[in-house]
Amino acid sequence: MVSRKKIALVGAGQIGGTMALVLAQKQLGDVVLIDIAEGVPQGKALDIMEGRSVLGTSAILEGANDYTALKDSDVVIVTAGLPRKPGMSRDDLLSVNYNIIATVGKAIKEYAPNAFVIVVTNPLDAMVYAMQKVSGLPANKVVGMAGVLDSARLACFVAMELGVSAEDVQAIVMGGHGDTMVGLYNFCSVGGIPLPQLMDKETFDRLAKRTATAGGEIVALLKTGSAFYSPGVSAVKMAEAYLLDKKSVQTVAAALDGEYGVEGGLYCGVPVVIGANGVEKIFEVKLDEEEQKAFDVSLDAVKELVAWVDKQ
Repeated sequence: MVSRKKIALVGAGQIGGTMALVLAQKQLGDVVLIDIAEGVPQGKALDIMEGRSVLGTSAILEGANDYTALKDSDVVIVTAGLPRKPGMSRDDLLSVNYNIIATVGKAIKEYAPNAFVIVVTNPLDAMVYAMQKVSGLPANKVVGMAGVLDSARLACFVAMELGVSAEDVQAIVMGGHGDTMVGLYNFCSVGGIPLPQLMDKETFDRLAKRTATAGGEIVALLKTGSAFYSPGVSAVKMAEAYLLDKKSVQTVAAALDGEYGVEGGLYCGVPVVIGANGVEKIFEVKLDEEEQKAFDVSLDAVKELVAWVDKQ
């Protein structure tokens, strides 16, 4: 008998609730929402449970306020932390969210040491680095959700510009999940057609710039929170690749050990293969001079935040 998979969502805010609904729809496993706010994870779980006959799903959802609910989870997705407010950068959240990640990391080490861990909390690259260090889980089992979202945002803007379906656009955004992220012009394609044949570099650069600040654009519009639908479905896509052993090529924040000339397990957005063993392969794509320069700048920004984490 195949046992049902268990997916723990740490943080039952807007992203957590979105992921719980999508995971239930996809029937990837049973879901437990964990949050310190009493009643919130329980309420959201019950709300989705009551819609199961409409959704046509048998997933079981529950809510908890205690990290013991992590026990034996196959996948843990961590969104816990403060979201950005207007005027804040992702990096402004560093110290307050580090303390949350440290607590969650210790709990994962104790209750779910065999899980595949996806970190969504900002500042992303520093938080996933901290999670791997604190939890002690192998680096291939701890990843950050950023590249899937950033690449999807760029694909969205390219599709809008060209008047085509977003699902036909393939895009890659690498580097740190911040204003220095790098959209790759030569690696973008539309229905298999290389983007440089359809769009000039100047237009692409404008769209890549909008991609880098896309999170801030949504924060400014919402005024009381940050993006949650697109980050939620992006994290679910990563979890699905792991649970179904898809060997899916996705851009994620992965630990680099020699790739792209980066040592020491520094986390950065790069294309990888995700399957049943977590990150099974890291692809080293050949960047042109301009892209390499931008990637190095992005890496330096990540290193600065990680240096702070190392001092804790």
